[in-house]
Amino acid sequence: MTYQCRFLGAAEDIGRLGFVLEAEGARFLFDYGMEPDKPPLYPLEAPPIDRVFLTHAHLDHSGMLPWLAARYDASIHCTPPSAEVATLLHRDSLKIARSEGFPEPFNDQDIDATRGLYDFMDFQHPRALGKFSARLHTAGHIPGASQVELKSDNLKLIFTGDLYTRDQRLVYAAKQTTCDVLFMESTYAGREHPERADVEKEFIDFAHDVRQRGGILLVASFAVGRAQELAMVLQGKGFNVWMDGMARTVAKIYTQHPTYLTDPSRYMRAIGEVKDVRNHRGRSVALDEADVIISTGGMMDGGPILFYLDHIRNDPKSAVALTGYQAHGTNGRRLLAEGVVDFDMREPGKKVHKVNCQVKQFDFSAHAGHKDLVQFAKGTGASEIVLFHGDNREALVGDLSDFAKVHLPVRGEHFTVGK
Repeated sequence: MTYQCRFLGAAEDIGRLGFVLEAEGARFLFDYGMEPDKPPLYPLEAPPIDRVFLTHAHLDHSGMLPWLAARYDASIHCTPPSAEVATLLHRDSLKIARSEGFPEPFNDQDIDATRGLYDFMDFQHPRALGKFSARLHTAGHIPGASQVELKSDNLKLIFTGDLYTRDQRLVYAAKQTTCDVLFMESTYAGREHPERADVEKEFIDFAHDVRQRGGILLVASFAVGRAQELAMVLQGKGFNVWMDGMARTVAKIYTQHPTYLTDPSRYMRAIGEVKDVRNHRGRSVALDEADVIISTGGMMDGGPILFYLDHIRNDPKSAVALTGYQAHGTNGRRLLAEGVVDFDMREPGKKVHKVNCQVKQFDFSAHAGHKDLVQFAKGTGASEIVLFHGDNREALVGDLSDFAKVHLPVRGEHFTVGK
């Protein structure tokens, strides 16, 4: 059997993922995201779909599901936390589009329609879907993140979504299982991460140094997964930690789904130690009392992070910790390269200020590095590997082609896998 395949986005680049697979008269869509750029970037238009698999909630994987729900009555298979967080992100992205004057790709009714299409699946529980059997495996990326296993009579494939193959404080490592065809993300092809234990120690030591000199450590964090992981890293270390932005709501959603966490009790303790910033007054209190403030957004293009940064940017005792990848064109990348930040991205260039406090970047990535990707692929025993979601996929070919046929499709290209 052969499967007909096409990527609608995030094949030779990163962001706005969408993947269509056709076989046995059925058409499946794996993820359908958007890239929250200025303006946002979208995948190619999806054809009529029978079923959707959502690997996890991040916008570059889930962001266009409401657009899809407005057109096709297709069930969306995913874990419960993925659905809840995706709904939160859908409403936020619509609010941002309205506030920044970008065209709205969907409306509130479409978000409500999407909620009605979710068909929850838990890890390791197979589901019969016509001539196929589907199963979800943990992907180790954020709570609820899944790899999708789709099996027919003579062919088994795995679609990884975003993949992390080592245990984190928040979630266990990706589960490895055998397959014939592996669709594997390649975000960090050609690059490695430092050991997580070393990164955590460096981060904690940095926070101690800032507190000792009487400053505030402002932590720029992604709201989904990263902020909660950092709360666990800081847990029990004696810091007065505050959290602001959407990360607070996501943290509460995760408390309602403890089975998707590595250590639910420890997570509850960590979140219990963090003080919530609930309003503008709370931000002033946090600036007066906090040792550490964890705030969205992670690339400093919006969110409460800019409020706090404006208050500490000329304080040599305080510091900023960037805890995620800083894309080209973002405030975070500009801060690292030029030492300046644009504090009003709605009118670029009108409020650019120098940041004179200390700035340091930490690699808390939840994507597998090059060697871990190779090891994971070998362990599946796949005879065909399709690399996607990467702008340096070629770096993996030499390590993978010794034991598998490697595909490097581009957006919009039709290709086949299987026999």
